[in-house]
Amino acid sequence: MAIHGKLFNEHAENQSTDPFVQQNKKLLKVSMAYGPVWAKTGSMVAYQGSISFKNRGSGGLNKMLKSAVTGEGVDMMECTGEGELFLGQDAADIQVFYLENDTISVNGNSVLAFSASIEWDIHRVQARGGMMAGGLYNVSLRGTGYVAVTTHGEPVALDVASAPTFGDAQAVVLWTSGVQMDIKIDAGGLKSLVRGGTGEMVQMAFRGQGYVLIQPSEGVVTGGHQESSGSKGGGLLGNLME
Repeated sequence: MAIHGKLFNEHAENQSTDPFVQQNKKLLKVSMAYGPVWAKTGSMVAYQGSISFKNRGSGGLNKMLKSAVTGEGVDMMECTGEGELFLGQDAADIQVFYLENDTISVNGNSVLAFSASIEWDIHRVQARGGMMAGGLYNVSLRGTGYVAVTTHGEPVALDVASAPTFGDAQAVVLWTSGVQMDIKIDAGGLKSLVRGGTGEMVQMAFRGQGYVLIQPSEGVVTGGHQESSGSKGGGLLGNLME
């Protein structure tokens, strides 16, 4: 008896022993040989070896208080042990990069996993016009180690220094250090909204040196810089209309 076909060959495990390696676009393989990792609670889909998981919630009293006050944050679990860990989140695309003594500001809903050597916290985004849009909060990741984030589709990394750069608040995934974000209120968009138009009135404006990562979907509705989808009008727009 045998099973014939390409299924098991085409989808065989990636044998790379790197700390973070993409099994495919939607599945991350983490080698536990390099030490503990933090992963979004509930993102484990499989593992081989002996791995334990401890739910740390928002990550300590300070972060728990910030999460309670701001309504933002991300629930993380600490993963320790030996073997290989496989992570995924709602079949979203996964992007992996190495952070070397640097900082990024990322939407909490997009955080998938990062090395235990990375420090993280919930921070208020300082932005001109931010008061008009209510509180803006992201998750900061700082230090040296691997980071994996999720996107809805394949993203684009825009060089902020090359030209004036703007993004829909629900499509912005993260931005690098050296980038400053401001809120742009489009009065024409407000008039259009009243008339039943597009409603593209709240935009994120970026300046400085670095990159902003944009996904091809207005799907970021919880976490870093948005209210929940149940908010009036949704996200930044809901804050403005209240």
